[in-house]
Amino acid sequence: MFVDECTVKLAAGDGGRGCISFRREKYEPWGGPNGGDGGRGGDVVLLGDVNTNNLIDYKFQPHWNAERGEHGQGSDCHGKDGVARILKMPLGTVVIDQATRKVVAEVIADGQSIVLCKGGNGGWGNTHFKTSTNRAPKRANPGHLGERGEYRLELKSIADVGLVGFPNAGKSSLMNAITKARPKMAAYPFTTLHPQIGVIDYSDERKGVKRLLLADVPGLIEGANENRGLGHRFLRHIERCALLIFMIDMAGTDARDPRDDYKHLLNELKLYDPALLKKPRVVVANKMDVEVATAQLAKFKRRYKTVDVLESSCLTGAGLAQLKKELLKRVRKFRTEEKASPAPGA
Repeated sequence: MFVDECTVKLAAGDGGRGCISFRREKYEPWGGPNGGDGGRGGDVVLLGDVNTNNLIDYKFQPHWNAERGEHGQGSDCHGKDGVARILKMPLGTVVIDQATRKVVAEVIADGQSIVLCKGGNGGWGNTHFKTSTNRAPKRANPGHLGERGEYRLELKSIADVGLVGFPNAGKSSLMNAITKARPKMAAYPFTTLHPQIGVIDYSDERKGVKRLLLADVPGLIEGANENRGLGHRFLRHIERCALLIFMIDMAGTDARDPRDDYKHLLNELKLYDPALLKKPRVVVANKMDVEVATAQLAKFKRRYKTVDVLESSCLTGAGLAQLKKELLKRVRKFRTEEKASPAPGA
């Protein structure tokens, strides 16, 4: 089961109470205060983990608490700090505070650690309240409450290349052909019901990028920007991709027109987030082994004269080797330009 969104309730540990205590020893029945401080409550920490790929651990167990600090004790014994609650998150997780509806954290790197809820400080023991006029204070502080809140977790896949297309365009077939992922394939819409991440291997490359991550996501339908079909659950998975592949069925299966398919795909992305259209993209003309595809491709190129089109057939394997090389070339170019451009606000 793949889960890419859920709501959790998190609570950091409360601080322990300070202790009211006085030293009592033989020959010294009225010693001074020696109450220890309470321990600090544990934090709730989000930890980026490359080996975690979805949010299923939090779908059915939404409540997570860190350990509270121990109370202080006599003889200046301080309470032990509470143990932090570490929650492993898949890379690409966005954390939204349900109270403010604002993004408060994003987990994008393996090993990245984010303290989402801080534990409460422990209370002072009565030792801290001793003064020249009050030699035996009967006062100690309670521990502070730990931070808590309700958060929405949304996973936005981190991949180099995003695969965009209508149902039955051949996206899963392409994933099977050029990566080691094995998504389900069938001749009906929405065979893919959740994002698949596959690795395109370039082990023969001497330097630079050795692999690319390709995200195959559920097929779009018209109105996806309004959350129809799989809607937003699909679209957010391509926001972080460096390159978009528009997978077009040039055979016109199900009486579709490839030209209209491309137009509708562009429109859905624009309505969801216009920034997606600024990403580099390439059109992959699939099913070129079908007889009518050649004529359809000619019509497509006459309408979209400036669009880069790569011909392929996932059935015969034609054009796939060239496609892999082109993807690597374009992603490398994008990453180089990304590093060279100044960061926003710099």
